[in-house]
Amino acid sequence: MIPLDNAVVARLESHGEKFEILVDPDLAVKFRQGEDIELEDMVAALFVFENSSRGTKSSDEALEKVFHTTVFQEIAPQIIKKGEIHLTAEQRRQMIAEKRRKVINFIARNAINPQTNLPHPPQRIELAMEEVKVNIDLYKHLDELVKETVKALRPILPIKFEELRIAVRFPGDYAARAFGDIQSSTVMEKEEWQKDGSWICVVRIPAGIQNEFYEMVNRLSKGEADVKILDQVY
Repeated sequence: MIPLDNAVVARLESHGEKFEILVDPDLAVKFRQGEDIELEDMVAALFVFENSSRGTKSSDEALEKVFHTTVFQEIAPQIIKKGEIHLTAEQRRQMIAEKRRKVINFIARNAINPQTNLPHPPQRIELAMEEVKVNIDLYKHLDELVKETVKALRPILPIKFEELRIAVRFPGDYAARAFGDIQSSTVMEKEEWQKDGSWICVVRIPAGIQNEFYEMVNRLSKGEADVKILDQVY
C-alpha cells in the first residue's frame, strides 16, 4: 500500500450514498485507462469511507445497497473506474501534459506526411494541436486520443499512417550483436542465418521512424549492413 501522504480521494456517489477510497493519483488514472495494476499497489487503506477526511467508514448496509457486496477488493475498482479522482490542479496539469506528449510522440513516430513521405516533427504536430484546440481527456486511452487528435488535425495537417517492410543483411562480424536490438525494436517477420555467418531479417517498422531505424542499423554494423525497402503497408 502507498503512504497516506501520497494519496488522493476517489469518490463515487450513488443511490444517495457517498463512498471514498484513498488512492495513488498516477496509478489510479492508469488503472482507469485500462492498465493492469494491482489494487493494493495503488491504495492507502483497505477501507471504503463515507468521509475519508473524518475517517468515517461506509456502513455494510450502504455497501450492500449499491455494490451488493462488502468486499473491498470488489468495490474499490468500481469506485476508481466510475467515480471522480480528486486531483490537485497541479497534478491534473502535469498528467494532461504527459498524456499530450505521448500523443504527439506516437503520431510523430508512426505517421508521415503523404506529400513528402517524411515524418512530421513533434513541434509541428504540437503547434497544429494548439491551432485546432485539441483537448486531452485524462481518462481516455492513448489509442482513442490518437484517433481523435488525428481526425482533428487532418484538415490542416496531412497525415497518413503506414509501415515499411524492410530486409536487412548484417555481415557475420556484426550479426550476433545486432540480433537483440533489431528484435526488440521491430516486428520481425522472418530471419535466417547464412553459412557465411551473416544474418538476414525482414522486419516491419512504423514509417515515421525509418531514419531512426537506419541510424540504428548503421551503428550496429558500422555502416556495412545492406538495407532494402520491400514495400509499404498502409
